[in-house]
Amino acid sequence: MVKLTIDLIARASSSTRKKREEGVPQYLKRLTHLSFAERNIHEIDDLSQCRNLSVLYLYDNNINKVPNLGFAANLTHLYLQNNLISQIELLSPLQKLSKLYLGGNCITVLEGFEKLQQLTELHVEQQRIPKGEKLLFDPRSLAALSSCLQVFNVSGNRLDDITDLRLLQNLTQFVCTDNKLRDLKTLGNVLAWWPHLWRLDLTGNPLCQKAKYRDRVIVMNESLAVLDGKEINQTEKAFLMSWKEAKEMKRKQREELEQRRPDLDGVGQPPLPISGSGRELPPVMPPKGSKSKHSGLKNIYIMPSMVGGKKRFEAVLAKSQSLPSSASKLKDSQSYTVPMRQIVAPGLLRKSQSDLERSARVMMMHDSRHPVHHRETTSLGLSNGDASHLIMNGNHTVPTTVLL
Repeated sequence: MVKLTIDLIARASSSTRKKREEGVPQYLKRLTHLSFAERNIHEIDDLSQCRNLSVLYLYDNNINKVPNLGFAANLTHLYLQNNLISQIELLSPLQKLSKLYLGGNCITVLEGFEKLQQLTELHVEQQRIPKGEKLLFDPRSLAALSSCLQVFNVSGNRLDDITDLRLLQNLTQFVCTDNKLRDLKTLGNVLAWWPHLWRLDLTGNPLCQKAKYRDRVIVMNESLAVLDGKEINQTEKAFLMSWKEAKEMKRKQREELEQRRPDLDGVGQPPLPISGSGRELPPVMPPKGSKSKHSGLKNIYIMPSMVGGKKRFEAVLAKSQSLPSSASKLKDSQSYTVPMRQIVAPGLLRKSQSDLERSARVMMMHDSRHPVHHRETTSLGLSNGDASHLIMNGNHTVPTTVLL
């Protein structure tokens, strides 16, 4: 184990000082860059004599905590990657720090950045996190970094959601490779918060395997220029943006059409009961202005597939009102007949006929060869009360249920 001290720095710089013929105090006073990487250093002593230090290289050592660098008020770059640091602390005095490298340590919570108002780059990739855990972010630190952070590297930290990072609205580069991001919709919501982002790297995440992943991500952010290390062609981007605008326009038109659509025939209502399944259809009143309006009939049903539509319904229903009086006359005169043209609605016997109409015509043709008079109604098994439901066609008797 090695401890970084002033003596160690003096010995390492002896050749440089000899050339300049200067003492240790003078050398330390003008020192701006100090590199002690890969020296097996585990602790750092008081380096307060290095007041002008601006860049410090301490990567690839065994340092287990951030050193006290309060004396280095001019420090701008700090390299501490690949050490044993588990907690970020003692960074508040570094007011001018702009680049901080902490990758490859043991940090589980990103915190302690509330005072670093000039930090533009933060690298915390590949933290050695316990199994089953992921890197967490302190909301206070994210809020403090939202106004200054531009480059953020969080690769390899088992992240499955980056929604909290949307606060970093000044990001220009975001590297998030080898994590567990799966939802493209969530990603799109976050990218919408980063209007200045031009570089995005998501290689190694499950969402990269989704259909048209690259095309869908490109249209999420208009400023994006490099995706997963590959530059976005401007022609490609313009085409995809036009496609997105057209798709969005169609969606808006569809929504407007749905809003303007009137509420017709029970739209959005429960389905009507189905006849024959133990349930009955609700009664439908005759059309407005029809003669059956004051007939006193109740529970009249209009079938959607009824041939002839409204006119046929009115004609058949109107003629049916005269059936009781016609049937009463049959009692006085056995030979009285009612012409078919007075009963059957105009247009009923057309070339295109329903199955019911076709059956009625067959029966009438059959009865023309075998006349049936009123006195023979008893042979049909009908009582006097049922006679009112018979229609006379010349010498032919046809049940009204067949015609209707």
